[in-house]
Amino acid sequence: MAKLMKSKTKTLIFIFIISVILSLKFPSEIEDERAKREKLEKEEIKFSVFLQRKSAISTQGGVISSADELHGLEYDFYRQNCPQAESIVRSTMAKIYSQQNDISFGLVRLLFHDCFIKGCDASVFLDDSNGNKNHSVERQATPNKTLRGINEIDMIKEELENACPGVVSCADTLALATRDAVVLAGGPFYPIFTGRRDSTQSYFDEAMDEIPKPNDNITQTLFLFSRRGFDERETVNLLGAHNVGKISCDFIRDRLTNFSGTGQPDASVDPNFLNELRLACQEDSSSTDHLREMGNSSSAMISQGLSSSVPSGARFDNHYYQNLLKGRGLLFVDQQLMADENTARFVAVYASDDGTTFRRDFSRSMVKMSNLGVLTGTLGQASASGKETLPM
Repeated sequence: MAKLMKSKTKTLIFIFIISVILSLKFPSEIEDERAKREKLEKEEIKFSVFLQRKSAISTQGGVISSADELHGLEYDFYRQNCPQAESIVRSTMAKIYSQQNDISFGLVRLLFHDCFIKGCDASVFLDDSNGNKNHSVERQATPNKTLRGINEIDMIKEELENACPGVVSCADTLALATRDAVVLAGGPFYPIFTGRRDSTQSYFDEAMDEIPKPNDNITQTLFLFSRRGFDERETVNLLGAHNVGKISCDFIRDRLTNFSGTGQPDASVDPNFLNELRLACQEDSSSTDHLREMGNSSSAMISQGLSSSVPSGARFDNHYYQNLLKGRGLLFVDQQLMADENTARFVAVYASDDGTTFRRDFSRSMVKMSNLGVLTGTLGQASASGKETLPM
């Protein structure tokens, strides 16, 4: 019995010693892993900086065509008069994301709708609360009625105003917050030049006519993107932002029952996927368990990861393109990327790897988007709130 106890004691001592040795090894492995991760992040940042500079100099289409037309946009523009600006945006955005982890797509969409109409000037935020009936503002345009993120940007702007009154523009706040939201969702980091000013004009008619719609065909989509200087690859890449967030069933209901007035579903939808969509979007007014659309609408919401057969992978990955190859695009405008030989080729490229190609191209595309038609210097204003009213 004594020998048995002695043997067990030796075994326990041996296990303890091995555990100590392994515990001493793990920190070094953790440090190695951390060093590798930091190296990758630095490489991604360097690559993004290169893309930012290249994009700012080479963007065509009458928006930014030379370095001189950066109009004072620069890295860390607020370093003297509000050095904590970017950290305030980052920390506040992190708090918002912790409570709404689907906000990233909402902010990307908000930035897109703002920048696509007369540039990244926060004109989409302008309100008409003064009761001036002669003004129709961008926010009232049909494509903008379901925008999310305006209240969240206003929350961030309030924090900035508390720290540095009248300094940081809403346009810069949106650009920075969107970048941080993309990173929080697992997307790539990309640098943002700052120094944007806010518009004092709103463009209702342009917003009605020039923002791509969920039911646009590929010809119309490419035309609208090309007017902003985006080529076919960049168009396919930017639409990949649909890989996160939720989409209202209102945007796809016609595809399920009465596509283009035919009384039939969209033939380009995979039959099994069609059944899943119908089930997800069936109206059930007696249930309170449905996810609801932004604002006051009661329509159900669905996500890109609807099918359990499609692995979600990283939160910001390339499953959007893999779904398109299978006829499982949620929006008609998405699936239309497979209707054109060139755009279908780029879909295949983005679907073919682990998402690296998509992420790198997305960095470049978002840099280019964020620089569209900016107001700087003496142009525009630095609005005190994300809900400024139009001048009377």
